[in-house]
Amino acid sequence: MGDFNHPNICWRGNTAEHKQSRRFLEGVDDNFLLQVTEEPMRRGAMLDLVLTNEEGLVGDVKLKGSLVCSDHEMVEFKTLRAARRVHSKLTTLEFGRGDFGLFRDSLGRI
Repeated sequence: MGDFNHPNICWRGNTAEHKQSRRFLEGVDDNFLLQVTEEPMRRGAMLDLVLTNEEGLVGDVKLKGSLVCSDHEMVEFKTLRAARRVHSKLTTLEFGRGDFGLFRDSLGRI
């Protein structure tokens, strides 16, 4: 969720006028994300987006009025069910076992 500031995107048609907005749409598509906000927030544009990677995971998106000194609307949404756990064989780093003294010394020489 966030203010992505692409006012010229048409989310119904998945189109955009400007190159930067088209690249943003491509990134959303390439990462299999869905935009679930349905109401425009500011001056008819959907800038504050709620993106999810699973249909049916996020719902009940509502605008809750403006913040005190902001032109943004508060957005409320619900997580409807737990995301599916995907088992992966990714290698993860254990940062707690890192040699941070060596790391600091190496950075100090740069």
